[in-house]
Amino acid sequence: MTDELDRPDAAADGDSDAESGSSSRTAVVSRQVGDPLRPTGKRSRRRGAGDGADDVESTATELDAEDAAAAEKAKKKAKKKAEGPSRNPFVFVLNFLKQVVGELRKVIWPNRKQMVTYTAVVLAFLVFMVALVAGADYGWARLVLLVFGE
Repeated sequence: MTDELDRPDAAADGDSDAESGSSSRTAVVSRQVGDPLRPTGKRSRRRGAGDGADDVESTATELDAEDAAAAEKAKKKAKKKAEGPSRNPFVFVLNFLKQVVGELRKVIWPNRKQMVTYTAVVLAFLVFMVALVAGADYGWARLVLLVFGE
């Protein structure tokens, strides 16, 4: 990205910054044809400074050694995953309780005033719903008695 000064004849175009004497800067972004629009997060492997044949061979040998080491790590990881979690129930319960405590530490607990407000709202809603269901029950009971008689 480069910064370029605006044209000196910007006042003729009606640019207010040029009239006041302050120079504004415009960012110009130049992008190559093959460049991605956004970064992909992948790192490219870069070769050494020399372009000689032995540099290419040594790089290929180093890459083969790195690939072999990565393959060994993958095998170990796969073997560990194949074993699965510990079968010891005490370890399982202990791990579960540690995770529960960790999650409870993330909770934002309400203070006393918020707790009283929330409780009042819940109780008011409960009273309203009980009255609504009781009224509907009473209405249906009267209707059934009216249709079928006593």
